[in-house]
Amino acid sequence: MKLLGAILAGGKAQRFGSDKAHAEFRGRPLVDHVAAALAPYCDDVILCGRPDEGGAPDLPEPGLGPLGGLNGALHAAAERGFARVLIAPCDTPLLPGPLLESLVAGEGSGFVAQLPVLGIWESRLGPLCDSYLAGGSRASMRAWAAHVGARAIDWEFPIPNINSCDDLSGLTGFFP
Repeated sequence: MKLLGAILAGGKAQRFGSDKAHAEFRGRPLVDHVAAALAPYCDDVILCGRPDEGGAPDLPEPGLGPLGGLNGALHAAAERGFARVLIAPCDTPLLPGPLLESLVAGEGSGFVAQLPVLGIWESRLGPLCDSYLAGGSRASMRAWAAHVGARAIDWEFPIPNINSCDDLSGLTGFFP
């Protein structure tokens, strides 16, 4: 079963103050760390919300947050023959392999309960996501997950998520 990796990178990064995807951590952009984490599990990896960088556009339009990025990824995956999408935000450079393995191994769609922007989704859900968003539903990952019956996966360890420059500088204590 073909799996597309998708990195959410379309946000405004207002709290961060500059483009988070290209902020450096350990000598590489954050987005490169996420791509490297997804690559062992995926047949290809794309950026969401960055059509100007060759990535998938947020759908149906920019400004819908992570759900717009996910919807763009679902459509890109379906168009390219991928059955599912493993999605992660660009500001999570230390994604644990065992968690990604757990997501990939499960059936259907699922997300990390503590970080719902990290999950795996069936690409066939793109048209349903279009209808969901067109119907005026909240552009919330948790609400979307409940709407489609996605399974929530509990992860007992912290997953560092960068929202500010202080968060980025505080990553020095995390490994690997």
